[in-house]
Amino acid sequence: MLDPTVLIVLVVVLALIFDFTNGWNDSANAIATVIGTRALTPFKALMLAAVLNLAGAFFSTAVAKTIGEDIVDPNHVTQMVIIATLVAAIIWNTVMTLMGLPISASHGLIGSLIGAAVAYKGIAILKLGGILEILIAMLVSPLLGAFLAWVLMKLIRDLFRNTAPSKVKRIFRPLQILSASFMAFSHGTSDAQKAMGIITLALFAGGFTDNMEVPFWVIVSAGLAMALGTAIGGWRVIKTLGMRLNHLSTPQGFAAETAAAALLATIAKVGIPVSTTHTITGSIIGVGAAERVKSVRWGVAGKIVYAWVFTLPGTAVMSWLIYQVLRVLE
Repeated sequence: MLDPTVLIVLVVVLALIFDFTNGWNDSANAIATVIGTRALTPFKALMLAAVLNLAGAFFSTAVAKTIGEDIVDPNHVTQMVIIATLVAAIIWNTVMTLMGLPISASHGLIGSLIGAAVAYKGIAILKLGGILEILIAMLVSPLLGAFLAWVLMKLIRDLFRNTAPSKVKRIFRPLQILSASFMAFSHGTSDAQKAMGIITLALFAGGFTDNMEVPFWVIVSAGLAMALGTAIGGWRVIKTLGMRLNHLSTPQGFAAETAAAALLATIAKVGIPVSTTHTITGSIIGVGAAERVKSVRWGVAGKIVYAWVFTLPGTAVMSWLIYQVLRVLE
């Protein structure tokens, strides 16, 4: 048996590394479109996203409580389960980012937690109702994002159809900066809470707290780790979302970011953990389809979807195997 204090410190460090890799992969979610349309330089876009990611982390803790309570029974979780969860999620985030694939860190973390928990005590430890609710939300969110972005893009085209393209670009350039800011804030609101939930679960499992309320120091540290990862920037993922999936104009970038950010902020306040990657990708596809269906590079979209499909089972298997190695230490 390792010392409980050593274990909780290790969990916190791993959770913050996970949050860093989450921000690294997901930096594209907030700024890929604004870089792709050249509304901001890459450096300014990254700094803007990092600051607003941190600010968003303080908006709500509803998602953190869902991660900590609604996937597995917090009364039957050990620190080794959480360590296996985080190691698997970190590996997946890192590999996918280096490959240039935008993936769902939410899917990765949830899949990892499921795999490690099942390895520890079987399926009985899982809260199947909560997992089903999360999976439905993750499936629906990109579809809703695509639909909302499609509608908004159609409205913009109708309103500005008689306006010169150069004037449209001047109008939407500052608006896209605002929408990118909204998206970055919403990303911090949603995704920084994933690590908060895991750390709080570990504190409860280790007897360091008697409830699932997220401590303030956890909010601050998770927000900072996410912001740092965002500031580093996953450039291959940014290129995939901002340039390869669909060549965006400033109105398209504004529509995609606004639709995705509004949806994410609403769902985060409710407390359902959804994927910012899925939502913004769906929105980018939606604005592309509003122009011409053929403008979307469906081959690139297909590769992204494959990564989405394999994330949850892939991380579940990986964490199951990692726990089998670590269980000798319990």
